[in-house]
Amino acid sequence: MVILNNDWDQLLEDEFQKDYYQKLRVFLIHEYRYYTVYPDMYEIFTALKLTSYAETKVVIIGQDPYHGPNQAHGLAFSVKPGVAIPPSLLNIFKELQSDLNCEIPDNGYLVPWAKQGVLLLNAVLTVRANQPKSHRNRGWEQFTDRVIAILNEKNAPIVFLLWGNDAKQKAQAITNPKHLILTATHPSPFSAAYGFFGCRHFSRANQFLEVNGLEPVEWQIPMIHRLGFERSQ
Repeated sequence: MVILNNDWDQLLEDEFQKDYYQKLRVFLIHEYRYYTVYPDMYEIFTALKLTSYAETKVVIIGQDPYHGPNQAHGLAFSVKPGVAIPPSLLNIFKELQSDLNCEIPDNGYLVPWAKQGVLLLNAVLTVRANQPKSHRNRGWEQFTDRVIAILNEKNAPIVFLLWGNDAKQKAQAITNPKHLILTATHPSPFSAAYGFFGCRHFSRANQFLEVNGLEPVEWQIPMIHRLGFERSQ
């Protein structure tokens, strides 16, 4: 039984009972038993646990989790302190530096964003080690589509940051005119120069939030020593 300890429990209660999710659950039990799967099974729903429905004001949609050791922990694009910053996340930080003059941090731990109402949601929430896209088309897409559909119904305005083709596919579920959809290429080194760099999504998101009477996001990620972690971790 999935327990998120916030308002998502009631909002997603029926979804966890649906046939497709029960089949996904059987698949995951087998995968975690016989293969190395990321993130840890207790971290699959970190994004929903840290960012409640009521608090969500920005949504960043990733693809599937990092497939290398010690990287994925349930938040799109984020890695734990002490783990090298992946190239796509480094490009996100470079765009933040250009857009809002944020200092590039020495870590990729995005929990401070999640705690401010930034839902860091991957389209697919699990992956086999060293096999990107290995858990696609197993049911996760239907689940995260439902999360987006629920957010679409929210009266309070939300900014959706959709980077790359996979994320852009979620736009079809966002029909509420109160929300803002910003799209760009994926921040991957293969595509960042073709529309991600210079998109200024972070300042545009904050401007939208402020116009709608919401607190802007503090996008600056604290340096690792300010988080109380040691580099050796």
